[in-house]
Amino acid sequence: MLVHGAFADASSWNGVVERLQKNGYMVAAPAIPLRGIPQDSAYLASFLKSIKGPIVLAGHSYGGEVISQAAVGNANVKALVYINAIMPDAGESFSSLSAKYAPAELTTALKQVPFRNGDGTTGTDVYVQPDRLHQVFAADLPTSQTDILGATQRPIALSAFADKLTGAAWRNKPAYVLVGKQDRAINPSLERFEAKRANARKTVEIDSSHVSLISHPQAVKNLIVDAAEDYMWK
Repeated sequence: MLVHGAFADASSWNGVVERLQKNGYMVAAPAIPLRGIPQDSAYLASFLKSIKGPIVLAGHSYGGEVISQAAVGNANVKALVYINAIMPDAGESFSSLSAKYAPAELTTALKQVPFRNGDGTTGTDVYVQPDRLHQVFAADLPTSQTDILGATQRPIALSAFADKLTGAAWRNKPAYVLVGKQDRAINPSLERFEAKRANARKTVEIDSSHVSLISHPQAVKNLIVDAAEDYMWK
């Protein structure tokens, strides 16, 4: 099960999905609403309940927060894989966790857009400035590709940055972590701290931007397979 992050959709996993399917794995990559941890984790938790049998659950970026909470109490989730991810503990938010290290360059390239819901309530969406997306989000992709990513990005609700987790499944499930050494959206030092705190069973560091799942799908696929094979051998 592959969970995308902010400013993206499930198609960001395409290269990984293709490789996993060629190896015979059943793969699902649901679309996450990006409305905040309570909504998104509840949505994913309900989706997980529809899957029979053991699950390796992978999350990219903000998706790491979502899988951490959604997997709590689900015995079918056997391993968690974090790809350039946020991994708060219970009671932590992205904002409080990321404050432990220098802010990533992405924080200077965001724009806010107000929105209104059908019931009259309002909120604020956050996007990456399209003309800076290549620099701060996906520097190892060609600009022809990042121009499209900038135009088609999905926003995340501003409130999501302050949402605190009520549970963190990495506390009692095996964790596998991929660190992008050239990540400008999440400080790589934070990713290393998260891996150490979670007693990650395996941590891989690669020369990648934030979108390693697009630019280095083989490395991402390999880590997910490691998690699956560790479970099968166990």
